[in-house]
Amino acid sequence: MPRFEQHVARLPVAAPDLAGNEEQYVLDAVRSSWISSTGPYVERFEREFATFAGTRAAITVANGTVALHLALLALDVGPGDEVIVPSLTYIATANAVRYVSAEPVFVDIDPATWCLDPVAVEAAITPRTRGIVAVHVYGHPADMDALNAIARRHGLWVVEDAAEAHGATYRGRPAGSLGTLATFSFYGNKIITSGEGGAITVDDPGLESRIRLLRGQGMDPNRRYFFPIVGYNYRLTNVACAILCAQLERVGEFIARRSEIAAAYALGLGSIPGIDLQPRADYTEPATWLVSIQVRAEDYGLDRDALAEALATWGIETRPFFHPLHRLPPYVDRPGAARDLPITDLVASRGLNLPTAVTMSDADVARVVEAIARAPR
Repeated sequence: MPRFEQHVARLPVAAPDLAGNEEQYVLDAVRSSWISSTGPYVERFEREFATFAGTRAAITVANGTVALHLALLALDVGPGDEVIVPSLTYIATANAVRYVSAEPVFVDIDPATWCLDPVAVEAAITPRTRGIVAVHVYGHPADMDALNAIARRHGLWVVEDAAEAHGATYRGRPAGSLGTLATFSFYGNKIITSGEGGAITVDDPGLESRIRLLRGQGMDPNRRYFFPIVGYNYRLTNVACAILCAQLERVGEFIARRSEIAAAYALGLGSIPGIDLQPRADYTEPATWLVSIQVRAEDYGLDRDALAEALATWGIETRPFFHPLHRLPPYVDRPGAARDLPITDLVASRGLNLPTAVTMSDADVARVVEAIARAPR
């Protein structure tokens, strides 16, 4: 029986590191009285995050789901339209399509990336298809060159859902700059965080103007309290952006530490039969959002859920992979719900996310590795 009774501290899957200038900048925002959706930290973060993502502009919004909704609104997606999405993703990706009364069409993933399979994407295109939402699942970029080529052939757009991929690169280019536009999340478990928050990165000035108009209740920027369209109050506060400015100052440190944690896991878990690490395509430098593994019960001796239960008894939190969206109640009977996505179903059923908090020590990683290696089976 493993000797884990001595470990009393719980290891969470994720936890923010707020040890930089977060408190100082928030206090500055509060003392200045700029606590709402305008202020110097909003302007600063949008400017600096655009540089980070390699785009002309970044637009802050209330959260990552809002970012997806605004992106689809700006692209004029509506009733009768279809949008191709992966089934292995957080439900917000599909929900945003439904918010604009369009249909998400689920396609299978590539086992080499866990992201959209370009061959499956092209096979799913119909006359009603308007675009593709390419999710960089668990921080690994989708094959954007292939997806963009498909989109050009069929007159479609490509939205990057980069909620989990801050700092990832694809063929040397940063996530956020690879499609028509991109969306990010700054939820509390993300690589940089403001608790809640999001952003859209974009190069096209027309799309930027459209998104800013929609984000701010539809108010004409040149005519105060005149509203030419129905808009939304999807803005982010100066206080939240103060936190994000401090987070962005240390994003290189966060990314480097997460890479070290991933490398330590790879070294420790690589020799355990039945435990497979997330695949990595040679054209990417993924962002380590969460260290994600596959548990093959036939070789390991426990299935994914049994391993998670064992780790929980030793104070180690884990998360199962996302449920395939095409099998969830809101989507199982909808027109775009595929009946056979075998790679998605297999990867989702075996997948487990391990503690990957940037605040973890090397000893913490070793504790998780030892627990997986010695779990009774």
